Amino acid sequence: MRLKGNWATLLLPIQADEAIDFAALAEEIDILASARVDGIYSNGTAGEFHNQTEDEYRRIQDLLASRCAQAGTPFVIGACHSDPQVSRQRVRDATALKPAGIQVILPDWWPLTNAEAADFLAMMAEAAGGVPLILYNPPHAKRVLAPADIAAVTAGVPTVTGVKLGDGDAAWYAQARQHLSHLSLFVPGHHLATGMKEGVASGAFSNVACLSPSGAQRWTDLLRRDPDAGMDLERRLCAFMDEHIVPFRRDHGHANAALDKLLAAIGGWGPVGTRLRRPYRWIAMAEAERLRPVARAMLPELFV
Repeated sequence: MRLKGNWATLLLPIQADEAIDFAALAEEIDILASARVDGIYSNGTAGEFHNQTEDEYRRIQDLLASRCAQAGTPFVIGACHSDPQVSRQRVRDATALKPAGIQVILPDWWPLTNAEAADFLAMMAEAAGGVPLILYNPPHAKRVLAPADIAAVTAGVPTVTGVKLGDGDAAWYAQARQHLSHLSLFVPGHHLATGMKEGVASGAFSNVACLSPSGAQRWTDLLRRDPDAGMDLERRLCAFMDEHIVPFRRDHGHANAALDKLLAAIGGWGPVGTRLRRPYRWIAMAEAERLRPVARAMLPELFV
């Protein structure tokens, strides 16, 4: 099955004692489902998969599956972990919940060769028992695969049907068209108009949905009808990110999860908050309040 469209990430509401607020998480899932996003996914970078116990992992996925089943919303489970053995067990656990797909990362303590990456994906496919896999290969991965490498490592694993990745310039898009037409490609959310206009992107596991789930869905629906129509919004989105969001990472060292939670707090659509688990540092809620009118002025159509 080929996934597509606007997928909203599940963000963990973290309390002052560092516990996950599961009541708030359930409310968040319901809000995302009511926004009629194309799907919800868990345990990406923004879902802080790198900072939770296995019991918490299972509880998060059980909650996601049950709430999405009630709402009729497709969902993808992130089985991501830096340890390949833990990843394999997470994949096995996820299959029982009948997700639309399972997302995995390459083990990242020591970067894999192409042969090792292909073997890892074969291991995950066996554990998934036919459930489609999405490879998550973001720009901050230990090894960022070029399009030809992605084609090579997925060639023998037909159940890998999608890749979430960073895009690039015109040359990168040409390589993606050449090597990856058999896969669903999910580009950064604020580059979705370019990705669709280039004939490459199937959708986004979207940071724009962090800012406004319903706004990101309206934009995605517009791009499906007319890829050119959303280019102006993309330009303003990129300007907003470059001017107001990226500096928190570039100048202050905040993790990408902190940036995505800041976007959600700016959007103000659910009970997420900006707090991360220690030792990671989060961005103060006052920054979200400062940037909220800026976002609404620059990107008004997201907040209708």
